Amino acid sequence: MIILPKNLFEDCYGRYAIAAVNVFTMEQIHGLFRAGSKANAPFLVQITPVARNYAHASMLIAMIKAASKIYPKAVYAIHLDHGNEEHALSAIASNDYQSVMIDASHEDYETNVKKTSYIVREAHRKNIFVEAELGVLSGVEDEISIAEKDARYTSPQEVHDFVGRTKCNSLAVAVGTSHGAYKFSSGQGIQFNILKEIQAKLPGFPIVLHGGSAVNKTEVARINKANGAIRADASGVAPEEIVKSIAYGVCKINIATDTRLLWARVHREFFRDSPELFDPIVPGNTYMEAYEAFMLKKFDLLKATGKVASLLKKTKL
Repeated sequence: MIILPKNLFEDCYGRYAIAAVNVFTMEQIHGLFRAGSKANAPFLVQITPVARNYAHASMLIAMIKAASKIYPKAVYAIHLDHGNEEHALSAIASNDYQSVMIDASHEDYETNVKKTSYIVREAHRKNIFVEAELGVLSGVEDEISIAEKDARYTSPQEVHDFVGRTKCNSLAVAVGTSHGAYKFSSGQGIQFNILKEIQAKLPGFPIVLHGGSAVNKTEVARINKANGAIRADASGVAPEEIVKSIAYGVCKINIATDTRLLWARVHREFFRDSPELFDPIVPGNTYMEAYEAFMLKKFDLLKATGKVASLLKKTKL
């Protein structure tokens, strides 16, 4: 069942967070919908421009719609992640998305305001939610590659003006996380002092945390034991920091790297341990099961498990 992001964030604010999970493949979509149904936890299915190019936007949407029929208890919305103007306008025109992100964070402030405002006007004509970004996250993910020297924290002094002028519905902020497997190279973690100031400027407004993967050390070790070569300093957001961020208005937490590491571990171990096998169904089933188990734990961490019933009752769906 599709639910509007507005309803998701009004229900979760300060109580739990919504897992926003990037998907590229059928196995990931199955695993996500299975877990959401089993946990009775709402979630966002995220599609990036790279995923649209890889699988084709129509293919991904068709698989998501099929999953909704296979898992009728799943409560979700579809979100375009890290779109530019072209990507966002295409998603809006398709009528398949309930939410789009316009990422003009790498532009100067006034250009960011201008581009975001334009996408907001177009999206709101169709009652589509818009996420914007202020501040620049470092790291590497899909085609995003931002050097740490070019990254900057979100300025709490700018957020009220930015949201007021653009009319965006949620705001992705740079508070110390980064994209990819190598987060927090400075070792500082999430800057809760900045989050606190942002919340004071935007009380009740949904904040988005990009780069929310944990980068489990055990997964990294297993990948490397199976002939992987991931650097030893790969690290993610500590679970306790994720939980703490919810109280500061973080409603949506993006997850991508963890599911990729899981894919790498499952398939590397499969080819190492079963070199005589070549059927993709075997590691595919293992990955779906591991993905489901991973997401069940993530829903628990985000305090989203079991929230569907009260959410639907509140929104009268």
